[in-house]
Amino acid sequence: MSYQMQPMPVTSLQTQEERQMGMFLHLSLLASVVVPAAGIILPIVLWQTQKEKMPALDPHGKMVANWMISHLIYVVVSIVLMFVIVGIFTLLAAVVLGIVFPIIGGIKANNGELWQYPLTIKFIK
Repeated sequence: MSYQMQPMPVTSLQTQEERQMGMFLHLSLLASVVVPAAGIILPIVLWQTQKEKMPALDPHGKMVANWMISHLIYVVVSIVLMFVIVGIFTLLAAVVLGIVFPIIGGIKANNGELWQYPLTIKFIK
C-alpha cells in the first residue's frame, strides 16, 4: 500500500492583507444595495482576480459563490410562493439572511476563519 501525503489547502487567512481581502469578498455581496447587480459581479471579480495571489481566499470565494446561487434560488421560490401568501414571509427571511450572512462571513474572515453559511447548497466544491 502506498500512502501519499497530499497537501491540504489552506483555509484560514494568515496575513492581514488576506484577512482584509476575505472581509471585502464577503461584504461585497452587499454592493447591490448601492448599485444593482454589483453584489453579483464584484464578489466574482474579487475572487477570480485574487485567488492566485492568495490561495487561502479560494474557499471563501467558493462559499460566497455558493451562497449567491442558493440565495437566488430561495428568492425565486419565495416569489413563486407569494401566490400562496407564505412567500411574503420566506422572501422577508431571505432578504434578512442576504444581509446578515455576508456581515457575519466578513467578520469571521477578518478574524482569519472560514464561516460556512447556513442553508447554503454546495454547487462549487
